[in-house]
Amino acid sequence: MKRKYLAFDIEIAQKLPEGEGDWKAHRPLGITCAATLSSDTGELQLWHGLTGDGHPAGRMSQPDLAKMVQYLAAMADDGYTTLTWNGLGFDYDILAEESEMFDRCKQLAFDLDHVDMMFHVFCKLGYPVGLDRSAKGMGLAGKPQGMDGALAPRLWAEGKHQQVLDYVAQDVRTTLELAQACEERGHLRWITRRGSGKKMPLPSGWLTVREALALPVPDTSWMSNPWPRSKFTAWMG
Repeated sequence: MKRKYLAFDIEIAQKLPEGEGDWKAHRPLGITCAATLSSDTGELQLWHGLTGDGHPAGRMSQPDLAKMVQYLAAMADDGYTTLTWNGLGFDYDILAEESEMFDRCKQLAFDLDHVDMMFHVFCKLGYPVGLDRSAKGMGLAGKPQGMDGALAPRLWAEGKHQQVLDYVAQDVRTTLELAQACEERGHLRWITRRGSGKKMPLPSGWLTVREALALPVPDTSWMSNPWPRSKFTAWMG
């Protein structure tokens, strides 16, 4: 039976130092905005806070985020599978802290149907791949040129809200398009940093987080510093 997907993505408020890889050292990060996109209706929702005069707020408040968590939970109850790219180790981790709804976010991230495509790839191969390189490998448009998640907090702080909202909207479109393209073709293909193409078969489609965790741990003896799966799951306790 074909899944009903709800693609989901957030953008953080905290501006990180250029080249910073350890975002956890800069918490709390805050959330400026988010987007959800359903696969069956095509409904795109953009989420952000509002100031007293109706302009986008600097970051979403706890009540704003609680409302979004409740929406995600309601959609899960309605049969939707949340779809993310690194949602387990990033989006839901941050959302749990910022919304103060840890148990509900843990349930959404792990206990209910949640497909984190990047986590599936990581569990299968032992290393992650990027959303944009995966989209390009599958012949999709991917991210807007010259724009990435590291720029989004700076642009939001500068008042360029629509540019960031357009970016997060494109991210959920890309996430959904990528999931569907891979399922139709039975594989994921991405572009490596050297410019070559690599492929991972998906004989059973995308696995949920729980299913991906059940995969055998791959041989990473060739890697100098392989990541453990706990890098993505530790926040759930």
